[in-house]
Amino acid sequence: MAAVTVTRFAPSPTGRLHPGHAWSAILAHDFARARGGRFLLRIEDIDGTRSRPEHVATLVEDLRWLGLEWDGEIVFQSRRLHLYAGALERLRAMGLLYPCFCTRAEIAAASLSAPHGPEPVYPGTCRGVDAAARMDELHCWRIDMAKAAALAGPLAWRDHGGAIAADPLAAGDVVLARKDAPASYHLAVTVDDAAQGVTDVVRGRDLFAATHIHRLLQALLGLPVPDYHHHDLLLGPDGERLAKRHGSPTLAALREAGEDGPALADMLRAGRLPIAGARG
Repeated sequence: MAAVTVTRFAPSPTGRLHPGHAWSAILAHDFARARGGRFLLRIEDIDGTRSRPEHVATLVEDLRWLGLEWDGEIVFQSRRLHLYAGALERLRAMGLLYPCFCTRAEIAAASLSAPHGPEPVYPGTCRGVDAAARMDELHCWRIDMAKAAALAGPLAWRDHGGAIAADPLAAGDVVLARKDAPASYHLAVTVDDAAQGVTDVVRGRDLFAATHIHRLLQALLGLPVPDYHHHDLLLGPDGERLAKRHGSPTLAALREAGEDGPALADMLRAGRLPIAGARG
């Protein structure tokens, strides 16, 4: 019997949704529905300093306004911390993690630009340092990427049906447990997708580079590998990604202005935007 298709939309409640979010949610929703599958909603709310309950309520309203319905209860990452702690402990027992005491300024000053994104690649300052006497200091936990990649061996994933060779080394020793949060995005999303039985990850191309890291974590933790479908982003007339910081209207603003949600969803499906612009 063929496996049931399972997709998900996993926003962070750190602000209001905009048409770019709607586009990604619609694609994940429609992918599952076209295959008789399940569409899940997960709230990635482990950033305690930025996540807001009022944003959760608004994004739920926004998705329902668009005509999207999800299967089962909404899953909150803040209620799944034990799963991330267990994954971290497994990686720590494998000798793959080390504490890092560096500040953002120190990392920026000593690092190189990342090949796959704007974030600086950590230069490994704390790797190999005897940190026993400093564990009472604020620190995050990083993965020794070279050691982890050597242990996992060559890896690949499928994106839109084609094979992609994983290159986790390009990301450097990424953080898996932050100083201010019990898990990083990379660890939490990998653990959650496996725990929820997600078979197909439909998300923006801005997260393509992160998949190199997620594929490595899947191999190390013995987790299943979903198929990936990284989609193009919605771009405004200036070529910038549609987001609040670039002047894109939020879904809540469009809803409050009397716009028709299902009609907006159909516009996006047809490649038209609620504001002047084009899909990139």
